[in-house]
Amino acid sequence: MTVFALPLSTQKFDLPPAVRIAAASASALLLALCVYAFLRWMLGYAPPTPWVKDIALSVHLATVIPAIPLGAYVILSRKGGARHKLLGKIWLSLMFVTAIATIFIRNINDGNFSWIHLFTLLTFVAVPQAILTARQGKIDEHKKHLRNFFLGALIIAGLTAFTPGRTMWQWAFDKPAIDATTGFDHAA
Repeated sequence: MTVFALPLSTQKFDLPPAVRIAAASASALLLALCVYAFLRWMLGYAPPTPWVKDIALSVHLATVIPAIPLGAYVILSRKGGARHKLLGKIWLSLMFVTAIATIFIRNINDGNFSWIHLFTLLTFVAVPQAILTARQGKIDEHKKHLRNFFLGALIIAGLTAFTPGRTMWQWAFDKPAIDATTGFDHAA
């Protein structure tokens, strides 16, 4: 029986150990916060967030959450092999779809775009730029763009999702509307 496997690249890791540790730690923190917030919301321990039923936010969460560990893997793993290229394309696709979804998410600024939408613009520039530099063989530029994109559009933008008042903050840290243990209504 033959198992489909992508060969590993023969290239070495391209990031210094301190940067690798920082990137892995930031990705792990962001993913842990997302999982914690999502589970808290699913189990009813977060306050009501009726805007979450919006399809754009659902698409955004469904694409950005898996992009965190996948992006970390692609950034931290060996570069240049078939596995890197395939997973990189999947990651860029997830990031592009999540950016499209964010155009329709405007629940925190009276229906207008907010400063966080600057990361949407960053994504619309960075994804084609990453593809173009790789196809042109400008690998050093490609690496630089993607490291900055990973840091800016995923890690920094992801951590800002946990600022007070935003949905992920509410899911992770706000009190539920009704305390399941006491029956106390916090909203009243």
